Amino acid sequence: MSTPRTKAARAGINRDKAFAAVVPPIYLSTTYGFAGFGEPPAYDYSRAHNPSRDITADTIAQLEGGTGAVMTASGMAAVTVPLLTLMPAGGTLLAPVDAYGGSWRVFDALARKGFFTLELVDFSDTDAALAAIERIRPDVVWLETPSNPLLRICDVTVLAEAAHAAKAKVVADNTFNSPAVMRPLELGVDVVMQSATKYLAGHSDVVSGVIVARKPSLLDDLAWWANCIGATGGAFDSYLVLRGVRTLYARSALAQRNAQAIAEALEANPLVNRVIYPGLASHPQHELAAKQQDGFGAIVTIELDGEQAVRAFVAGLECFTLAESLGGVESLISHPATMTHAAMPPEAQAAAGITPGMLRLSVGIEDADDLIADLEAGLGRVATI
Repeated sequence: MSTPRTKAARAGINRDKAFAAVVPPIYLSTTYGFAGFGEPPAYDYSRAHNPSRDITADTIAQLEGGTGAVMTASGMAAVTVPLLTLMPAGGTLLAPVDAYGGSWRVFDALARKGFFTLELVDFSDTDAALAAIERIRPDVVWLETPSNPLLRICDVTVLAEAAHAAKAKVVADNTFNSPAVMRPLELGVDVVMQSATKYLAGHSDVVSGVIVARKPSLLDDLAWWANCIGATGGAFDSYLVLRGVRTLYARSALAQRNAQAIAEALEANPLVNRVIYPGLASHPQHELAAKQQDGFGAIVTIELDGEQAVRAFVAGLECFTLAESLGGVESLISHPATMTHAAMPPEAQAAAGITPGMLRLSVGIEDADDLIADLEAGLGRVATI
């Protein structure tokens, strides 16, 4: 089982030693018996360790190329635990100006409470990012590639080298890509986190997160903090994520083909002001994405002519559901300014480049022709206003 696709498809398969179940059982027990006084079992309490959670964590760690992983109760828990682990008291976090709204919210909230100083930069501007690292000397550099929802790509290798030269730890949010598309640990980052709710689970039926470490010592620290604050994920949630991981590569390949077709169709439509997709030659970091990724992902961001156009566009969509989240088999569409990034005040949204006419498409695995026809019908409604 040398290839990631095979490892994902056979994750946990045929490992049950009790009854030879092909699919691994779910261990829902919260506690485990001791053989005797002073003789703890391998698993004692499920907040700290759980067999179902460990199978899923080990699988994702292998796919990401890490030494091990920690499953968390949500993607936001997977954001918070590395901050607690890596950030010294009074330290500095250098984060993307165009980060996911939930990440920005926790960064901003913790900074306002004095836990650390927050600095923001556009990491897709390599020169500006390198200058910021040199000037600020941050303790933690937080990368998001592509960024949410602007889909900006940063040069992970160059930035990781500069951060390490400045004695900083580097965390990369790989939610938009998953290991099927990109593996930031191979490019030099220290920690990769993801909202496992998204592409890893893939069916919009579980909330989960995962943190993968490059070095064993760092993994131990992450696991300690996750256990300490009770951020670890549940057994059934881990089972659902593992189920999704088995089809990750197949789902990702089909969704990316659909996304490419949609991006090309929308770019040719004059009613769309801008199409942002790394797979398009018009994307500013298209060549960089091709260099450091195995594909271009399945998120397409478009910009229409203001909120009135957005309302007309989404009003009658049939193959796209107006909803938050992403990465499921079904296609979703969201309005970042009022949904995923609503926590950011107008000035922060403007600094990030989020506009009232911007929409983020999470492209699923439906028939591409049906998806394109649905979007073109929406643009037909825009043309009538």
